[in-house]
Amino acid sequence: MTFVRRLGQAAAAAGLAILVATGAGAAEIKIALDSPPDMQRSGTYVFAHALYEHLKASGVDAKELPVNTIGGEAERLDQTTQGLLEVDMADLARAAQLDQRVFGFITPYLFDSLDHLDKVVAESTLMKQINDAMAKKGARIAALVPVGGATGIFNTKKPITKPEDMADLRIRALDENQLKLLRAWGSNGVVITMPEVANALQTGTANGYINPPFVPFLFGHADILKYYTDANISVPLRVALVSSDWYAKLPAKDKATFDEGVAKAVAANRAWVKGSDTTAIAQLEKAGIQITHLSPEGRARFKELSKPAYTAILTQAEVQQFIDAAAKYR
Repeated sequence: MTFVRRLGQAAAAAGLAILVATGAGAAEIKIALDSPPDMQRSGTYVFAHALYEHLKASGVDAKELPVNTIGGEAERLDQTTQGLLEVDMADLARAAQLDQRVFGFITPYLFDSLDHLDKVVAESTLMKQINDAMAKKGARIAALVPVGGATGIFNTKKPITKPEDMADLRIRALDENQLKLLRAWGSNGVVITMPEVANALQTGTANGYINPPFVPFLFGHADILKYYTDANISVPLRVALVSSDWYAKLPAKDKATFDEGVAKAVAANRAWVKGSDTTAIAQLEKAGIQITHLSPEGRARFKELSKPAYTAILTQAEVQQFIDAAAKYR
């Protein structure tokens, strides 16, 4: 049995099966997108559209809401927790506002691969614990949605083979959590929003960032960045959130249809991830960006220095649950 199929079963076991209303007069199921409808570049849209197609094929009145038409990340989260929005393709950090333990799924160098992460989600109780807590605040996670296979290090200055190579670089950080990771490596970081990154790279305010390999092409940075280290730090994740208030009112007979849709969406996303990374690496080479692969020694050095950052947000007890699950289901 594949990890993807286990994920679908885990979703059902965790109570993530959501109503698919059928028949005349059924309520519309809204899926709020977080990106343009681009099947080639957006892993979250691949997920959302596969779910939408399954619902429509099952006779469900479903609708994709274009990105930001009902508000940004904060507004969509509010609407989901209030029961006004059924499905939200959301930032992991937004889910962390409901339960910070979700950050454990992007712990640096803890999971060997996306398959390993999927196995932990499917076979451990971590997601159920998080969803039980989040449901009391109005939402729960239907699925983790990767936007790439793994994150690496881009920069404008030089090849990076070990953490010490980053000492004189200033790396754009996504948030405070990533900023603490950079500091643990002995590097410098600065939090910059994505719309400002291109200018920051051009002016030297930042010398690089941590992202999956397709990102420079998605945001137009390929002609600025010169080096990429295939560091395999963590899986870059977003989430499919659903309203727990909506869930609480669902008849049991409709649960299986949504479960099937989530499982199909997960499978479509995972297939996209594999193809996306392969294509992106080839594009990086074609664009003249030098690719560096970490040696076992270099990777071990990054992994060791990352450990103090594990408790940047989570407690040691919270982190230990993820460490134990990663070891058990490896």
